[in-house]
Amino acid sequence: MSYVVAVLSDRIQAEAAYSELEKEGLPMDCISILGKGYKSADEFGLIDPKERAGRLAKLMSFWLVPFGFAAGFTFSLITDLNTFAWAGEIGNHIIGGLLGAASGAMGSFFVGGGVGLTSGSGDALPYRNRLSLGKYLIIVQGNEVQNLKASGILRRFKPENIQGYSDY
Repeated sequence: MSYVVAVLSDRIQAEAAYSELEKEGLPMDCISILGKGYKSADEFGLIDPKERAGRLAKLMSFWLVPFGFAAGFTFSLITDLNTFAWAGEIGNHIIGGLLGAASGAMGSFFVGGGVGLTSGSGDALPYRNRLSLGKYLIIVQGNEVQNLKASGILRRFKPENIQGYSDY
């Protein structure tokens, strides 16, 4: 499956492009308009980078927190530090493990969340930003031949941007 995404400046232009695509015989179930009064980015399935970053941070925490606990406990055991005299020998090792687990949690939050936020959205974030500026997107999903035809039709409307994507 491949996609063509065109960014049009207003609703009239988007509706005219949609009508032209319909006139040229492209299947209407493969064409979507995103914008005010039509589908939203969430309804269409454009990934929200904040949501993806949260999922990635949570996924990383499942292995970083236990690993951090084990590393902190082991470090305390090997070095035989007596940082917290009131806790005793086992208590020091457990506190070391808890501090290691906290470090793992911070790592999953900053690395998983930060990397997911900055790089996990692909082109979805620029498209979301254009939608919030009042622009309209026309998305055509189909095979290569349909998308080449749709691309030629959409170019007549002088879109701000037109981009093709492929799942292959």
